[in-house]
Amino acid sequence: MNQALVHLSFDREPAGLYDPVRYVLSLGGKRIRPVLMLMAYSLYKKDIDACMPAALGLEIYHNFTLLHDDLMDKADTRRGKPCVHKKWDDNTAILSGDSMLVLAFQMMQECPAEVLPQVMSLFTETALEIDEGQQMDMDFEKRLDVTEEEYIEMIRLKTSVLLACAMALGALQAGAKDKDVEILHAFGEKLGLAFQLQDDLLDVYGDFATFGKRIGGDILENKKTFLLISALQAASPEQRAELERWIKTNPSSQKEQQEKIAAVTALYDAIGVKGMTTHRINEFFHQARMLLEHLKLPLETKQPLWEFAMSLMERKS
Repeated sequence: MNQALVHLSFDREPAGLYDPVRYVLSLGGKRIRPVLMLMAYSLYKKDIDACMPAALGLEIYHNFTLLHDDLMDKADTRRGKPCVHKKWDDNTAILSGDSMLVLAFQMMQECPAEVLPQVMSLFTETALEIDEGQQMDMDFEKRLDVTEEEYIEMIRLKTSVLLACAMALGALQAGAKDKDVEILHAFGEKLGLAFQLQDDLLDVYGDFATFGKRIGGDILENKKTFLLISALQAASPEQRAELERWIKTNPSSQKEQQEKIAAVTALYDAIGVKGMTTHRINEFFHQARMLLEHLKLPLETKQPLWEFAMSLMERKS
C-alpha cells in the first residue's frame, strides 16, 4: 500500500501544488483504512486490484484530513517530519489539502459503475460526518461539561465512520448483500471507537519510544478526552478542584509541563481512569466481535480480518 501511494502519478502542474501532496503521502503511516477496505473486499472476491483505486482514494482523503488538522492545531511535525504548513506555508497547506480532497473523489469514481452511486453516496456522507465531528471537537475546547455520550458521538463522527466506510465500501465493490454491508459498516464503527479510546489511553500511559509522540500531549492541550471527561465525572470535589486548577494552568517551560503531566496522571491513577477507559475499549471491541460473528461467512474466511482487528488493539503506537 505504501509503495502504491508513493508511485501514484500526479502528472499535472504546477509542481508547487502537487509536491506537498507527494510529500504527505510519502510520510508513511499504518494505512489501516485502505487495508480494511481490501480485507472487506477479499471476504467475497480475491481480485483485490479491482478495489485498489478506491482504497488509495480513501487513504488520500484520510491524509487530507490530517494535513488540515495539523494546520488547525498549529502542529510542527507529523510522523517525525515537518508538517506541510511548516515545510511550505499555510496557504500551500490549504490549497494542496483541497486538491487531495478532489483527488480522493476522483479516484473513488473509478469504482464499478453498478455500485458507483452507492459508493459516492456513502463516501460523501462520511466526509460530511467527519467535518461534523471535527467541529464538535473544536466546540468541546471551550467546555468543561462535555459528557461521555457527547464524546463518544464526537469520536464516532471524527474517527470511527471512516473505518466503517472503508469496510462498507470494500463489501459494496465486491457485490456483498445489503445486510453484510450493514454488518461490516457497524463492525468498522465499533472497532473505530475502541481504536480512538485506546489512542486516548496511549497518550497518557503509552511509551514514548513506541508511541511515536510525546506522552501527555493531550494533558498539556487540555483536550477533552475520554480520560479527562471520566476523571471530571468520577472525581471527588477535592480532586475535581485540583483537576480544574491544572486545566487552567498553561506551563511554558519543559519542567513545568512535566509537572502538569505528572500531577494530572497521578489524579487519573487515584480516580481509576485507566480501568474505566480499558473497560470501555473492551466493550466496543466485544461488540465488534459479535457483529463479525453474525456475518454469515465461513470462519476461515473471516479469520484474517479478526486477526487484523486484534493486532490494532494490541498496538503500542
